[in-house]
Amino acid sequence: MRAVWLEPDEKYLAQRHSWGADRWDEVWDGVLHMPPFPMFEHELVASALLVALTPLAKRCGLVAVAAALLEHEKNYRKPDLTLGRLDQTSERGFEGAELVIEVLSPNDESRDKFPFFAKLGVREVWLVEPKTRAIELYLLRNGVYMRQVAPFVSSVLGVAIEQRDGQLVIGDAVI
Repeated sequence: MRAVWLEPDEKYLAQRHSWGADRWDEVWDGVLHMPPFPMFEHELVASALLVALTPLAKRCGLVAVAAALLEHEKNYRKPDLTLGRLDQTSERGFEGAELVIEVLSPNDESRDKFPFFAKLGVREVWLVEPKTRAIELYLLRNGVYMRQVAPFVSSVLGVAIEQRDGQLVIGDAVI
């Protein structure tokens, strides 16, 4: 369910912050988006991707972190994983990236973020379904993301990606 809260209660926002619930919040052109807590399988897959992709990213001169991708403080998104060069970062986070990964949740807004990612020049987007480990890979072409057809090869990491026996295989890593 989507809802619009025109003037959020500052006490509620402070309470959300004290719980750490706001760590997933995003601001889209000045509008606060408060997604629900990720389910356990979502977090499990996101953590496994971070562990598996960190050495691959390093070999490509990239860093892999669960960090915000931002244009400015009133326009940012928080993918589950962002891979980029250090020159694409500031003290606030990534201001551009090579690859972002979203682990899908019911009714999430992952695909709605594509125009923002394109605006910041993100070359590649992966969408991963946590239960089945199915993956969708999108490459930025002329400002628009084009869905790729399997078998996949990441243009950013230079590795093959496939779903095999209910697992996601990225290079030598199995998720």
